[in-house]
Amino acid sequence: MDFIAQERDRLLRATTRVVGIVCALVSVVGVVSAAAVPALPLVGALLCIAAMVASFVFFGRSGSVWWTAAILVTGLASLAVLFSGADESVRPLVASAVMTLAGGSLSAPLMAQRGQPVGLGLTIAAGGVVVVVMVWATGGFLSTPVSGALLGWVLIAVVAVWISRSIPRVARRIYSIGTAHRAERQASETEAQRRQGARLLHDTVLATLTLLAHSGVGVSEQAMREQAAEDARLLRHLRLGATPQPSQSGDYSLTREEESPLGQTLESVKQRFGRMGLEVSWHGTGQVLLPSHVLDAFLLALGECLENVRRHAGVGEAHVTIVHDNDMVRAMVTDSGVGFDLTTVSAERLGFKESVVSRLREVGGDAKLFSAPGSGTTVVLEAPR
Repeated sequence: MDFIAQERDRLLRATTRVVGIVCALVSVVGVVSAAAVPALPLVGALLCIAAMVASFVFFGRSGSVWWTAAILVTGLASLAVLFSGADESVRPLVASAVMTLAGGSLSAPLMAQRGQPVGLGLTIAAGGVVVVVMVWATGGFLSTPVSGALLGWVLIAVVAVWISRSIPRVARRIYSIGTAHRAERQASETEAQRRQGARLLHDTVLATLTLLAHSGVGVSEQAMREQAAEDARLLRHLRLGATPQPSQSGDYSLTREEESPLGQTLESVKQRFGRMGLEVSWHGTGQVLLPSHVLDAFLLALGECLENVRRHAGVGEAHVTIVHDNDMVRAMVTDSGVGFDLTTVSAERLGFKESVVSRLREVGGDAKLFSAPGSGTTVVLEAPR
């Protein structure tokens, strides 16, 4: 509220300065253009108006009551010099020229007198003097200069009252919005702290139960290594398209074997392509153990072959025959699709990804392709055991 009040007072002082200086300059132009005042009184009045403008400048910076008094004194002095120096016949003309000075410049300090009863009293008294002087100069209360001066004072008073009542209401509304925002933020912080406390309590209880379950010893380093190896194997199977189906919840099998059963992974490949519309028939060996790096390369090549059948062969079935001996495992992927002439197709368009074939050869394996138009395609994949 204090900050808003300070900004309000600064805005009102700036507005008072602008209105007062502009109205004074308009009156200077009117008086000089009328040429109804002799030179000596005109120069004295212009000096008083210049002092009034300077007082407005300083009033806009500090808003002191002394500068308010200076504005009123110099403004009334300029009116007195102009009216006393002009002939009685031209005083109505001079009154019309200084109407903006009397109704605008001298009434402008009304807007910035909130909380300053002395300044407000001086300004209201100056308004009464202005009305008397204008009536004396024009010879009647209902003349145009008097009505214009009174209208200026009324407008400035209305603006001052409206601003003095509107800004506090706006400030109270802003303060209420700020209060609601702070309450919402505090509620959010409280909820976050509550959740953090609940999580900390949960972790503490879980850690305590774990220690009790392990007789206060905790999980051994070897068990952690075995669990990490099992997780790595599961992630590798997921990457190759396998769908884990545990027999029951919480049934974990931690094994330290460096070999994986080929039969389980081939079944996952079959299920994956079955979901995509390609029926895969398996023949030959049911279970073969392969090292992990060899199994990865072998399954990637096999999956690429089946993907080529699904996309290009034009049939919905493929046959995979697995045979093995002591040294090698071989997979023959056969389809009865459209086939193609090997001599008419460039090497880069055979359907094998170069990275897959190169990886299979890196582990000591190889890949061979046989096809003829209308006779289907056969791919032989070899991997060492």
